[in-house]
Amino acid sequence: MRLSRYAPLEHPLAHQFQRATESITSALSPDSARQYRGAARNFLIYLGEDHPAVRSLNQLHRDPHILGWFAHLRSHTPPLAQAVYVCRLLFLRSILEELARTAQLPDLTCLIRREDLPRIPQRLPRPLTAEQDRLLQQELIRRNDLPANVFLLLRHTGMRIGECADLAYDCLHNVAPDRWAIHVPLGKLKTERMIPVDSFVCELVQRLRFFRSFDPLPADDRLLARHKGKQTLIKQLRPYLSDAATAVGISKPIVPHQLRHTYATEMVRAGVSLPALMTLLGHVKAEMTMKYVLVAGNDLQREFHLARSHPRHLAPQPKVPVISPRAGLAGVVDAILFAQHAIEMFRRSLSDGPPRRCLDRLSNRLTKILSEARKLNQAG
Repeated sequence: MRLSRYAPLEHPLAHQFQRATESITSALSPDSARQYRGAARNFLIYLGEDHPAVRSLNQLHRDPHILGWFAHLRSHTPPLAQAVYVCRLLFLRSILEELARTAQLPDLTCLIRREDLPRIPQRLPRPLTAEQDRLLQQELIRRNDLPANVFLLLRHTGMRIGECADLAYDCLHNVAPDRWAIHVPLGKLKTERMIPVDSFVCELVQRLRFFRSFDPLPADDRLLARHKGKQTLIKQLRPYLSDAATAVGISKPIVPHQLRHTYATEMVRAGVSLPALMTLLGHVKAEMTMKYVLVAGNDLQREFHLARSHPRHLAPQPKVPVISPRAGLAGVVDAILFAQHAIEMFRRSLSDGPPRRCLDRLSNRLTKILSEARKLNQAG
């Protein structure tokens, strides 16, 4: 059997897996076909070594054969990257579905389930550097047209671009004497919030109202006019930001979501607490907020010297703690979350190399521990 570039694999199921793999990969690239063959070979080697009695497809069961293979993959040394682990599961699931069709064994489609696939960590865009932020804002202020004011509004409120497209014409609210806030309607996470703003943001909203007054579309109670719908408006705005970035010499591609991350990082450096930042960004989970924040080397130096010059044991203890630690497993979950945050902040300060990759693996292990702790907490 030719399931890979290695020597033929002797297994009773090898021929059937080969035909299924060839059927799936007939229109795929050579590299994709190679990965399918590799997943099939890996599974059959495991099956031959740990379950030699399995000689036909109808003998395959989720437990112990498939679940045992999952454990086999997780015990790999060095550990498999999560993306590799997920791909092997997906490839084998496709092969089993093809075998279920050709061999008339529908139970094969249930051996690998959707919940078996862990979510691959989302790589979020990084915040702008201080110099990039300064240059880009200067360029947007200089241009002072409608798109420029939209992106300045995103930068100074931390809104998502889709939320900005949904803003009402009267989104600006006077919440107290000389205190203003922008009402952000229901968005990505089905939440709405009030974002405190300063006089500069108030001026931005007034400019956008001015541009809206000249738009030929009839008034529809929205701050930004939609000529062909919300998504069309967003697609029209996105290239503008890249053009402004290129104009000031920023070579790397810039996306609107980076303005949100830059806002979050600025808020943390200004002393905003994690719960307050979660509210500002409209997050419901602390771990998502942590992914938005970039702590640079200068931040670490500042915090270190501040801690040395004002030791905690010299500061008076507050009578009521700001955040009370939760008891039981809920407290364990909180502790793991903040441990992940500390590791991530330190990891980002390192250049690429073995220490940084080691911290990546440690963070992945904490993610698995966190998942199990949450399950126990829910069960309790």
